[in-house]
Amino acid sequence: MKKLLFFLLLSIAVNLSGQNYKPAWESLDKRPTPQWFEDSKFGIFIHWGVYSVPAWGPTGDSIGVYDKYAEWYWSKLTQPGKVQKYFTNYHLKTYGPNFKYQDFAPMFKAELFNPDQWASVFKESGAKYVVLTSKHHEGFTLWPSAQSWNWNSVDIGPHRDLCGDLSEAVKKQGLHMGFYYSLYEWFNPVYKTDLNSYVDDHMIPQLKDLVTRYSPDLVWTDGEWDKPSKDWKSEQFLAWLFNESPVKSSVVVNDRWGSETRSKHGGIYTTEYGLVGEKEGIDSGVTHPWEECRGIGTSFGFNRAENLSDYSSAGQLISLLISTVSAGGNLLLDIGPAADGTIPVIMQQRLLEIGQWLNINGESIYGTRSFIKNKEDHSVNAETNKSVFFTMKDKDLFVICTGWPKGNIILNSEKFTGKARVQLLGHEKPITVKQSGSTITIIPPVLTPDDFQHAYVFRLAGVLK
Repeated sequence: MKKLLFFLLLSIAVNLSGQNYKPAWESLDKRPTPQWFEDSKFGIFIHWGVYSVPAWGPTGDSIGVYDKYAEWYWSKLTQPGKVQKYFTNYHLKTYGPNFKYQDFAPMFKAELFNPDQWASVFKESGAKYVVLTSKHHEGFTLWPSAQSWNWNSVDIGPHRDLCGDLSEAVKKQGLHMGFYYSLYEWFNPVYKTDLNSYVDDHMIPQLKDLVTRYSPDLVWTDGEWDKPSKDWKSEQFLAWLFNESPVKSSVVVNDRWGSETRSKHGGIYTTEYGLVGEKEGIDSGVTHPWEECRGIGTSFGFNRAENLSDYSSAGQLISLLISTVSAGGNLLLDIGPAADGTIPVIMQQRLLEIGQWLNINGESIYGTRSFIKNKEDHSVNAETNKSVFFTMKDKDLFVICTGWPKGNIILNSEKFTGKARVQLLGHEKPITVKQSGSTITIIPPVLTPDDFQHAYVFRLAGVLK
């Protein structure tokens, strides 16, 4: 009887705490992504570390996309080939032959870092979550990690717990806080000689320390491509994260847990500089939550060599957000702060312009879902087809025009029902609409220059079945 009672109580405890996930992809992949992520749609990525001191990478159309990343400065100095010459020539000319990468660490001071100001900018941008590089591939941690003695932001450089300070400020603004973490480290001698010890005594303890110290809502791993997930022991860590950690019910993870896992295992699927106007990199039939990440410029870390032409305009970034969300994804837009702890003003300006647009049109973004999976699933007049995107929420359809329509917007869908009530968000002007069966025609109003927006949203209330 006592044994029966024990197992009954144990069963109740398991049910109350939720699913007990096994350390195997077959089990872990069944965990649903917490809803807050899919509702948020827009997040801020932050690449900040010792690489923010040199803050340099080559620019220009002749340079490959991934060769422009300034945060790869240390690695590019040692990689053979054309790209190494760019970095080596710059380093020798600027710092001389005896200046080692480690010598940058005391120069990473973050003396002007104001976490409350950062969090305020993020709030005003309309972003709902923030992801900070707690440790990039260089191995330098932005918190006092016991496993990175004298190679962290408390022992050297800023002498501050940057992860803790920013996490507190971001959460105070009501935003979700997450951390990027690189599984591998370019030049860690233990990683190079004894992978098992590196994983057991360095990587896993650091990941668990981040989670237990700061209770992040998102764990965003990277640098996974070097080894399969079995070698990283990713399944064991995720089982702990989902079953025992203080954030087991709320935490979101990505898909970068081993050389074989992207778009197959883990949590959200991720693309990187993978979108040009519309969804790419994720199969159109996949309904799995996904996220595109990229910088405002051509690098994630701050690159002082970039000019205005290397930065996306506010209009381009808003169009990118729209096309990503309409395709069912989230946009994680990166900023690269300077070594002194300031966010470059042009980046702040871009973020605030996005926020101004979202302040008017946010209901077409937040909490929405994709209306179509393929362009063939709907009909829209050819004249405006390239600049029209769709999102939906409950029975409302949002028609988002990234350029002002040249003519009427003609929509045809079997999903339409009832009488369409149309509103142009941010405007009080009445909208003329005609409806015949499954065809809806929106006749745009006449606007003045004072009515300018980077994109225009028509809300069709109660039109969906």
